[in-house]
Amino acid sequence: MLGWIATALVAGLALVGCSNTGHGGTQTQPQPALEEVEVLENPRDYVGPSTAVLQSTDIEPIAQNPKQSLPTTVTSYQANGQTEEIEITDTTRVVALDIAGSIAATIWALGFSDTLVGVDQSTTFPGTEDIETVTSGGHTVNAEAIIGLDPDVVITDGTVGPRDVVEQLTDVGIDVVFVDNESSFEGAENLVHQVAAVYGAPETGEQLAEQLVGEIDAKVEEISAMVPENEDDKVRMLFLYLRGNAGVYYMFGEESGADELIDALGGVDVAEELGWDGMKPMTDEALVAANPDLILTMSGGIESVDGVEGLLQEKPAVAITKAGENQRIVDMDDGMILSFGPRSADVLDALARAIYAPDSVANLAGGQ
Repeated sequence: MLGWIATALVAGLALVGCSNTGHGGTQTQPQPALEEVEVLENPRDYVGPSTAVLQSTDIEPIAQNPKQSLPTTVTSYQANGQTEEIEITDTTRVVALDIAGSIAATIWALGFSDTLVGVDQSTTFPGTEDIETVTSGGHTVNAEAIIGLDPDVVITDGTVGPRDVVEQLTDVGIDVVFVDNESSFEGAENLVHQVAAVYGAPETGEQLAEQLVGEIDAKVEEISAMVPENEDDKVRMLFLYLRGNAGVYYMFGEESGADELIDALGGVDVAEELGWDGMKPMTDEALVAANPDLILTMSGGIESVDGVEGLLQEKPAVAITKAGENQRIVDMDDGMILSFGPRSADVLDALARAIYAPDSVANLAGGQ
């Protein structure tokens, strides 16, 4: 069943809209291994903002032209909590739709990139430049554009819509499969299995899932060596969703995906301390009570408030937190920071550098 967290996120984004930055991605120069960077002696007291930058935005497929066994029957998760069994007979032409671009990324990582004929606006990694975008501002689905692509299957999770428009694609003979996609590392693993099932390639899905879990576990272990041993020295973190041009400021709490990132990064989740569930409008009282050392946010969000200085001027409550006083804001590309999927380990790596060794990435952000 689709989580209410994803639905809440869609609603928030639909209110403020998002620009389509176009497909493709950027790469930076190679960086030293995490164990080789100079880690801050006291990361709680560092002064200044940082941008987390992936070393590469490429997604390497685990196989080339994986073996498929079609037809196959898969489970589709309906909005009412029920499930439906759908027979898939052809995956030659596939449209992938979700708010974070995770489904398209998973298809690519499985080795089925040649089947993608349509994607959402969050799918921006290299190789997707010439694939048709079928969502627009606010992540609204263009049904006519999808139909015009003559897809065999649409794979989505309900986080773009309107959902009833997507469901009506079945009226013109398109198979629509709703996967259960949760914003978590475990959710990314489950998504791999579900997408692989649509392609009739469960063995390849198992292989990719094992690789994904192994990479994440290894990266978390690497990051743990950078984290202060004393609990009182660990960085107190908070994730803020910002869209200043629309006056939207959200604090992300438990089960939002941000909690998974903070835990993996060895931080103290101050929203969890407050008992903050999901994603709710930020209040000055909650922010001051949380008093984070560091604020995580999306690059588009910080841009929407005219940078760190603009955020501190617009929201004085942020300015009086320790993070505000030290301008300790760590931002990352909107389409990456909460995109649980094939690049999860790389996302953690980039965030860890920005948090614990910010001087090592200070000259890289400008290359984005």
